[in-house]
Amino acid sequence: MNASRKRLVPERAHSGHTRKRWPWSSIPALATMCMAAMSGPAQASDGQFIANSTPKFVATARKLGAADPSLRIKISLWLKPRNRAAMDALARQLYDPSSANYRHWLTHQGFAERFAPTAAQAQAVKAFLQSRQLTVSGIGPDNFYVRATGTIDQVEQAFRVKINDYTVDGRTVRANSGDPYIEGETAELIQAVSGLDGVAFQSPGMVRPSAVSLQAQAGTNRKLAPSAEAPAVSGFQSRCFPGVVTEHRTTFGGYPKATYTGNQYAGGGGGCAYAPADIHTAYNLDALYAEGYDGKGQTIVLIEDCGSPTLLDDANTFSERFGLPLLSSSNFTITNMGPSVCAGYYPNIQADVEWAHAIAPGAALALIYAASSGSEDADEALFYAVNKGLGTVISDDNAVSESFIPQTEVQKESLISEMAALEGIAANYPAGVDASELFFGSPVVAPADGPYATGIGGISLALDAGGSIAFETAWEDHVSEVLAQGTVYDPATIPAFALAGFIFGGIGGPSAIFAKPSFQARALTGTRRGVPDFSWVADPYTGLITVVTTSTQEPPQSWFAFGGTGVAASMFSGLWAIANQKAGIALGQAAPYLYSLPATAATDIVPYSSTTDVVATVQETKSSSTKFNAAQTLLVLPSYTALFGPFYSALWESPNGEENTAWVLSFGGDYRAKAARGWDQVTGVGAPRDARAFVDWVGSNKP
Repeated sequence: MNASRKRLVPERAHSGHTRKRWPWSSIPALATMCMAAMSGPAQASDGQFIANSTPKFVATARKLGAADPSLRIKISLWLKPRNRAAMDALARQLYDPSSANYRHWLTHQGFAERFAPTAAQAQAVKAFLQSRQLTVSGIGPDNFYVRATGTIDQVEQAFRVKINDYTVDGRTVRANSGDPYIEGETAELIQAVSGLDGVAFQSPGMVRPSAVSLQAQAGTNRKLAPSAEAPAVSGFQSRCFPGVVTEHRTTFGGYPKATYTGNQYAGGGGGCAYAPADIHTAYNLDALYAEGYDGKGQTIVLIEDCGSPTLLDDANTFSERFGLPLLSSSNFTITNMGPSVCAGYYPNIQADVEWAHAIAPGAALALIYAASSGSEDADEALFYAVNKGLGTVISDDNAVSESFIPQTEVQKESLISEMAALEGIAANYPAGVDASELFFGSPVVAPADGPYATGIGGISLALDAGGSIAFETAWEDHVSEVLAQGTVYDPATIPAFALAGFIFGGIGGPSAIFAKPSFQARALTGTRRGVPDFSWVADPYTGLITVVTTSTQEPPQSWFAFGGTGVAASMFSGLWAIANQKAGIALGQAAPYLYSLPATAATDIVPYSSTTDVVATVQETKSSSTKFNAAQTLLVLPSYTALFGPFYSALWESPNGEENTAWVLSFGGDYRAKAARGWDQVTGVGAPRDARAFVDWVGSNKP
């Protein structure tokens, strides 16, 4: 159903799990650890536990047994910055309009001189690792981390931990069962030990599951003229909801018979999806382009995992099709952080590049591929972007639930975002999650949850016949099946793939780790950092046209309707690059500006429904019939009726190309959180209304 999401899975770099006995080589070592644990988790006489380094799930997940002690894994020891209190104080001042330091961004050299760990400190960490028979592979830029490899047996003994395999959300995941312990004074230098667990980031992007895989011309034979409208591209339609229909259906000519009346979903051919021109018109980006503001002189950095060997060809097929500048060495670079262990088909990478380029066609793009989706690899790619100052806007397509990652990892990722903010760099992240986390974990994800991050949620978008916005809803899609290959359901049923009727959606909430930052002081109740901050188009059922090379098509390039908060973050990063261009300065972290946007610049997404939502009348016999209202036709579960908010529903005939089959789709209802006036857990403070008004305001006003 979801071709590109990376779920809570072991890193692709590491595989193979056999269960063996406890690998401690000496009883005294075990006794020392036990005595230390009895005396308290934070400190021991000759060293220190690195507190909060254990994933929360180990307390409740099913333990399968010891991880294979011979398996080699990568670890990174991240050092604490020097003068952390002064660094935090300066970060606050840089975003305080009343401070003399307001927007006086640090150069990277200035940051390193004041706050980076010293070479001597990094050497001490290196010596510690080598003394534990681990192979040191290098010291990171500005001495912030030291990388090493070793077997699980060696790592367990070096850090006095036990590493097991666990079943989490139906998958086998490696994790340490307790906090690592570091002997000697070196412990005082360490903020995180990355790599002990095998939790991977996910890229929250998704191809609409029922999309027809429509072929694009192969990249080696592109002769396509620019097209202004989505319908010209392989049958996609830019009016997702073309009108109201009434459909009569029977069960193979007999009973039960049904009449369905209500909004229609444009699911034929390629279905509903938007081309760049549709988004440009709907959000008044054309007015910015006419004034010469398209991101020129700016660089957007895109952090992706693993890599896609066909990316440039796909992106240029997209660009040529829609009249965008082609990508070349003059405006596009790729940096590989190491040999990829997982390069292949990841449509989220193409979507991120294509749509950042579609929003800011004049900006340069700097793509960084992490070697894997593991935290030690993905975070080093993000750190590299900040350390090298590759651009003033970063879009990092990575997310993982706070429930599944150690707090030390979350804090480390927040530190990297803070480093970016100190240097005037905006770090934008997807803030929505998929069905799994909606029901099985915290919907709050890192790195978007950090106080120096900007988290982007998702909306569903409907355009009218003139290309203007007809309505927007918070992104949550539900489905019921009312007709299946000629059989009328009485009542409707939930398809097997839809958990409680849920298909896709994005949701955030209050962080369990970070306190509420000052820019959210008036917008949120409570004391915790709330995500998302803002939102944009993310619903694949009102999706974005993307072209991707697959291995199962001939010709291999195919057009899809794509969605997810990752591509929404890429689009927002394009808009933020244009804002930087027009302001003539680096604006830094975006989030502080978003909480005082005027109504001309942003739309507050609130609950939405229509008087023409789909209803049904099912006739069981010649003399007996049942009427179903919109909620009953959608089959909102009775136990959730009180929780489910207003929604917009539409009838989709022949999903997946199946004749005599029909679904009812809903947009905007939510079992867990509802859109509301002001900030909410689905859309933050809203979505762009008018791009020119947005850019003008953030460039001329203070956060």
